[in-house]
Amino acid sequence: MRKGIAWLCLIGLALAQPFRVVDATGKAVEVRSIERIVSLDGITTEILFALGVGEKVVGRDDSSYYPPQVQKLPSVGYQFRLSAEGILSLKPTLVIGREDVRPKEVVEQLKGVGVTVVLVPAEPSVEGAKGKIRTIAQAVGQAARGETLVRALERDLLLLRAFQAQHAPKGKLKGLFLYLRGPGTTFVCGEGSTPVGMMELAGLENAAKGIRECQPMTAESVVAARPDVIVVFSKGLQSVGGLEGLLRLPGIAQTPAGRNRKVVAMDDLYLGSFGPRAGRAALDLFRAAYLLEGFVEVNP
Repeated sequence: MRKGIAWLCLIGLALAQPFRVVDATGKAVEVRSIERIVSLDGITTEILFALGVGEKVVGRDDSSYYPPQVQKLPSVGYQFRLSAEGILSLKPTLVIGREDVRPKEVVEQLKGVGVTVVLVPAEPSVEGAKGKIRTIAQAVGQAARGETLVRALERDLLLLRAFQAQHAPKGKLKGLFLYLRGPGTTFVCGEGSTPVGMMELAGLENAAKGIRECQPMTAESVVAARPDVIVVFSKGLQSVGGLEGLLRLPGIAQTPAGRNRKVVAMDDLYLGSFGPRAGRAALDLFRAAYLLEGFVEVNP
């Protein structure tokens, strides 16, 4: 009996030990408590819940809305417009978010008052998705569950490749991703942007050759790209007045995609973040682009 009690005590001590992780900065971080987690981006929040530690999350940023129960949590603002005061008001023991979170001064302020901060890789690729999952899993002491998520992602990618092989198109379609936040805020996104990485995973050729990240959209750049399909976030499409509003934007109607009304709208987080659902999102985009006609709205 005494041996059994001693064994249980040893387990308790082991579980009480801090977790250690090398984050996106290349530095080793010691996480002493995950009792109060503030998540600074949507994909991090999604992974935390998938790892089974969602009940530890006490705050989130505005891009965190999946799973749905996340929306009941208080928001600390948008991940690129943060303030230390809002985050500290939630008394976090761990703050975790993307490596490009802004402003950088906020991260230093949090560390300066003793809050543990873990920054997660933001690479828009399959390997980047695996890196995010593993980093977050290690930070919260769920490395084994993290590997389970990685294996599930790999299975989804095998299904994607098998489906693509079964329905192999004669030639690749050219896809153009547009970031829209109202008729006056329109951007063409190219290499290095997450939605374009997702398009390429889905088997679309990036029509915005020579463009890095996102640049202001012009009629000339859209027409010159000659996209077969235009891909947008669902909220972005709503912001310009839906499909008809999009087709009225300069240059859109003069493209093959515009003439054929070939537009795919996808949930922002589903399309815009490489995470556990990346394989499924790419498969849905492939189906919408290659197997369906005209306008398609994809809901995960």
